[in-house]
Amino acid sequence: MSRNAEMGLAESIRARVGDAPVRIGLILGSGLGHLAEAVDGVAIDYADLPGFPHAGVSGHNPKLVVGDLEGVRVAVLGGRAHYYEKGDAGVMRAPLEALRDLGAKELILTNAAGSFRPDIPPGELMLIRDHINFSGRNPLIGEPTDARFVNMVDAYDPAMRAALGAAAAAAGVPLLDGVYAWYSGPSFETPAEIRALHLLGSDAVGMSTVPEVILARFLGMRCAAISTITNMAAGMSAEVLSHEHTKAMAPLGAAKLERVLRGYLRALGSAAT
Repeated sequence: MSRNAEMGLAESIRARVGDAPVRIGLILGSGLGHLAEAVDGVAIDYADLPGFPHAGVSGHNPKLVVGDLEGVRVAVLGGRAHYYEKGDAGVMRAPLEALRDLGAKELILTNAAGSFRPDIPPGELMLIRDHINFSGRNPLIGEPTDARFVNMVDAYDPAMRAALGAAAAAAGVPLLDGVYAWYSGPSFETPAEIRALHLLGSDAVGMSTVPEVILARFLGMRCAAISTITNMAAGMSAEVLSHEHTKAMAPLGAAKLERVLRGYLRALGSAAT
């Protein structure tokens, strides 16, 4: 998408939601769609936004919602498109460019993931400290400028991670941190692949987030991310993995995650006043 087209998209969104700049963007994973409904603002279907994907995964709510949540101006992406849908690692570029052009300097991403660690079982949360791009795909392949050489040290911003940890502690929600591995999907991983990822230093695995963080860092946004653990990874329990299982388990951690996100935003709003 050209820069003129990006600004045209942002201007068309502002015409519907108002000119006040957005403070922070949120990408909601499975089980958190209801949080977008809590925003006091305007919802726009992805289908009405040129360049936005058709988020074709059940359990997602493909709307952009801009407004106030806990006293902070937010832009919420209620659904994401995934690499496995059409083989495009950069499928979320247009929505992230729109968030940047609306003023967002920070981005918090959430996802559903499988855990490798008994101390982070299903129903718990994991704060992502770093990631492993196990898929090897990159959304910046083909980017013609030298800006494609993005520094990924501290891709998950230390100050944002500390603030999310403080919000979790204040809410009484356990929040251990770990390394997230991106696996392309859509099939789940084999037990052998999980053993390999564990040896590489991964603590959880999922099918999103990493390409979005790469894009967000390219666009100049600070990032943080939290996984809702929906299952133990393949071969680590007797669970039969399926998307239906993921959707059924996601709400167990979603209530905790909502408390953490609301606490983070309240603190952010208080610091700005």
